Amino acid sequence: MKAEYVIIGAGSAGCAMAYRLSEAGHSVIVIEYGGTDAGPFIQMPAALSYPMNMSRYDWGYHSEPEPHLDNRRLACPRGKVIGGSSSINGMVYVRGHAKDFDHWAESGANGWSYADVLPYYKRMENWDSGGHGGDPDWRGKDGPMHVTRGPRDNPLFQAFVDAGAQAGYQTTDDYNGEQQEGFGPFEQTVHKGRRWSAANAYLRPAQKTGKCTVVSGLAAKVVIEDGRATGVELVGGKVISASREVIIAASAINSPKLLMLSGIGPAAHLAEHGIEVIADRAGVGQNLQDHLELYLQMAASQPITLYKHWNIFSKAVIGAQWLFTKTGLGASNQFESCGFIRSQKGVEYPDIQFHFLPIAVRYDGQASAEGHGFQAHVGPMRSPSRGEVTLRSADPKEAPKIVFNYMSTKQDWEDFRRCIRLTREIFAQDAFKPFVKHEIQPGSAVQSDAELDAFIKEHAESAYHPCGTCKMGRASDPMAVVDPECRVIGIEGLRVADSSIFPRITNGNLNGPSILVGEKAADHILGRDMLPASNDRPWIHPDWENSQR
Repeated sequence: MKAEYVIIGAGSAGCAMAYRLSEAGHSVIVIEYGGTDAGPFIQMPAALSYPMNMSRYDWGYHSEPEPHLDNRRLACPRGKVIGGSSSINGMVYVRGHAKDFDHWAESGANGWSYADVLPYYKRMENWDSGGHGGDPDWRGKDGPMHVTRGPRDNPLFQAFVDAGAQAGYQTTDDYNGEQQEGFGPFEQTVHKGRRWSAANAYLRPAQKTGKCTVVSGLAAKVVIEDGRATGVELVGGKVISASREVIIAASAINSPKLLMLSGIGPAAHLAEHGIEVIADRAGVGQNLQDHLELYLQMAASQPITLYKHWNIFSKAVIGAQWLFTKTGLGASNQFESCGFIRSQKGVEYPDIQFHFLPIAVRYDGQASAEGHGFQAHVGPMRSPSRGEVTLRSADPKEAPKIVFNYMSTKQDWEDFRRCIRLTREIFAQDAFKPFVKHEIQPGSAVQSDAELDAFIKEHAESAYHPCGTCKMGRASDPMAVVDPECRVIGIEGLRVADSSIFPRITNGNLNGPSILVGEKAADHILGRDMLPASNDRPWIHPDWENSQR
């Protein structure tokens, strides 16, 4: 088989590139190991905890024992399905803060400042606030990626925003617009009651052009001849040829793995596994970052939470309503209010994110024993800790070794304690007085630094935002893997474009920025002029140097 472009991975970035390249008239083959994304487990927004815990849709990766978290092995789900992780994620849509992208540009990713990427966000978005406010001038209206807001019917959603305001924080009508900082409505990649994954937004339209073919298989390595990528070899020996370029978009875990299996990576590490070194790139698999979070749970004094639906009968009714009408509770991810705040004075832009949920429930879908309750997921946005992805063996079927090295610095612990204390302060505001019974987790007895640290050690979980393992930077940077046009340094005809190229993790959930990378990379691949830079100036707290709120 042969195409002009071969993309490895039908995930957030891969689907976007498949659409833009085929739309431009080029032949594209997308290689995806996972199967179909059809069926209610994936397409029904409220069912989001199912696909993430199903081996059929998830690679099922875990970290190695994490040395600073009592040697716990943390789950690291990645989508093994059409649509990739956009088919199993929580559907939360966050662009990231303007300053995140300015930092990318300053660290060597020229052309990726906020002014440069904002036009691509507008190109990809089809935004509809559903009458819930927002910044229309900052948003895209006719892109493939539908972004909506939940109905926010439950009074707890407004109570969370009101409590933030009572605690002295900003409110924001659109954290994806001019002002991220503050409390306000959350946005989701849901369209007409269905999960709007990258597959629904981009891959199906790409296939309709007649130029894009999806091939099922596990990529074993990139075929490189005389320093140029010419195709992809699948497990079993079949080779898919690329007359122009090979593009790896296989996730922050699998993209570095594939580069290393192909002979691109730290030379000594490749030699350990008997892999011939084609390009010695020390940064491949390094710079691994993630968001770590935990949830503070409160028992509710009124039976208004989603717990009343946490039974077989109610779930069946919600499921049936969704199946036949795509409406009701099944049509939202239930993350409908959020907050972005700065942890202390002297922090220029938010470094803490809140996801608010009107039920007390664990990541694996187990409801709290207390019954009615609600929770805020909270965690620091810019941990200084860095981990790595390395090969376990030269067998492409074997999972790589993943060490996040979470909580490896003093700052991590200080930041996390601050997160917990600031969240408690929000739940103590008058807006929650009619709804709060008591604190379930950590529990009001847990107060000292040592007690909080023990709680963090036991309960912190990944927010499932791995990135950074094929860092984008200047060609002269020894730890950079790709240049600012996503080209693998030292190899012709090969690019990487997904969350692995992030120089540093962005504020919030990573699906939006991952699709952005695919959108912008497509213009680089096509040799087009970039969209004109934006002159819009984002809001920064005027007294950030002296005030925390």
